[in-house]
Amino acid sequence: MILYPNAKINLGLNIISRRPDGYHDIETVFYPIPLQDALEVKASDHFSFRLSGNQLDCAAGDNLVIRVLQMVEADYKLPELDVHLFKHIPSGAGLGGGSSDAAFMMKLLNEQFELGMSEDEMETRLSSLGADCPFFVRNRPVFATGIGNVFTPIDLDLKGWTLVLVKPDVNVSTRDAYAAVQPQQPALSLTEIVKKPVEEWQELMHNDFEVSVFPRYPEIAALKDLLLDQGAVFAAMSGSGSAVYGLFRQPLEHVDETFSGCFVRQRQL
Repeated sequence: MILYPNAKINLGLNIISRRPDGYHDIETVFYPIPLQDALEVKASDHFSFRLSGNQLDCAAGDNLVIRVLQMVEADYKLPELDVHLFKHIPSGAGLGGGSSDAAFMMKLLNEQFELGMSEDEMETRLSSLGADCPFFVRNRPVFATGIGNVFTPIDLDLKGWTLVLVKPDVNVSTRDAYAAVQPQQPALSLTEIVKKPVEEWQELMHNDFEVSVFPRYPEIAALKDLLLDQGAVFAAMSGSGSAVYGLFRQPLEHVDETFSGCFVRQRQL
């Protein structure tokens, strides 16, 4: 069985307050996008795990796909499996690729082996692996609060817009990004901003991480400016970076040449 875990972007990200447990309360909008990995699972005579495409800087046993498998095997009888993960979504980009792989692995196992887990149960299980992992179970736009783990569905459809996604060859430490921000209440909630025309978002919607990340990584800031120079109606960094994206009315010509040296993908939403 093959599934295609997709990425997400953050539409805005407000860091509201620092919690007693050291985490931060935030608000953001998760929006799924058509940039995908590929995940194949087959019954086999012996267990194997293959990783192809973009390589990851972690041991195979630490991969979230394997951790999900171990979690499910603790409660359900499964055969020996051959697992193949093809990575296309860049890591360290703020796109949720690893979290999506985890959620899709659980959905795949649930469907392929008829385990009978509800969406609520899968979300609960996945919550221990990462705040945004449960988002990919239902995989629809949400307003995320708490530490990014409390989801409220929102009515938002960007169909017809062209997304240009760019990731430079740098990775941003989420811990470092948080360390340099000053939490504050936003003047206007994202739930109100997303109801407005996209043409108004650039002045109203902000990613608080840009304040801490851009001075340390000016190449990321330059890419956002370039997206706007190329005609993006809205451009921002996703999560704590390092990917930035722009929303365009029409597809952008010569996109690979414009963003030479970067991972760049153009997708119709």
